[in-house]
Amino acid sequence: MAKKEKSEYLIQAVSHALDLLEQFHGEVDELGVTELSKRLKLHKNNVFRLLATLESRSYIEQNKVTENYRLGLKTLELGQTFIKQMGLLRQSKPVLEALVANCNETTYVSILKDFSIVYLDVVETAMTVRVVPRVGSRLPAYCTAAGKVQIANMSDEELETYLPAKELKSYTPNTITDRDALKKQLKQIAEQGYAFDNEELDSGVKCVSAPIRDYTRRIIGAVSISGPSMRFSDERIKNELIPLVLKAGEEISSKLGFQK
Repeated sequence: MAKKEKSEYLIQAVSHALDLLEQFHGEVDELGVTELSKRLKLHKNNVFRLLATLESRSYIEQNKVTENYRLGLKTLELGQTFIKQMGLLRQSKPVLEALVANCNETTYVSILKDFSIVYLDVVETAMTVRVVPRVGSRLPAYCTAAGKVQIANMSDEELETYLPAKELKSYTPNTITDRDALKKQLKQIAEQGYAFDNEELDSGVKCVSAPIRDYTRRIIGAVSISGPSMRFSDERIKNELIPLVLKAGEEISSKLGFQK
């Protein structure tokens, strides 16, 4: 008997429940039955049954005032469990703390998810003026140092899956929106081993980032130093921040079994 494709084993009700949970992202914190019905293209009765099931297990809860629904505590518990289980976070935390001690700027560790990066952990600077922590947020890979350093070694075919299907959105005057120009920069990043974000996502914010590799030599994340552009002079970036972030990337990678 021919082996079945995994898609043949999918349970539609479970798939719909997951689709429902995924509607709560970004700035969307509450949704009503009617809106969920439109988004999922499901009858209201089906949506209500999904909500009732998820609510009974605390994955969804209802705001008694607005009667809309929002994510429940169980989703937070799952997320925290995922984070704790990741060796990347366990190994990178002390390195992030040491980085902050050395440069007194905010440091991050992130991974690539679809065509976005997700910051998993942050250690903040003690400076009054600092960047806003974005742990858990999804940010475009093509205009962030952490994203660019993780997609720099991809083939053109692989890269297309990590770029928006249509145009590259411009977030600031410095955002690279020309695909050829971006690919040229990515080749340079692959050669030099680090990436730089020159106010490409947020005006007034600069960032340097280095890749994190595991024992298979595969890039599995990135470590970054980010801060206000007024403190990130070209001289400081070249002489202090780039060497620090490269050393941090190598240290975390070594802890994960990477050998040159």
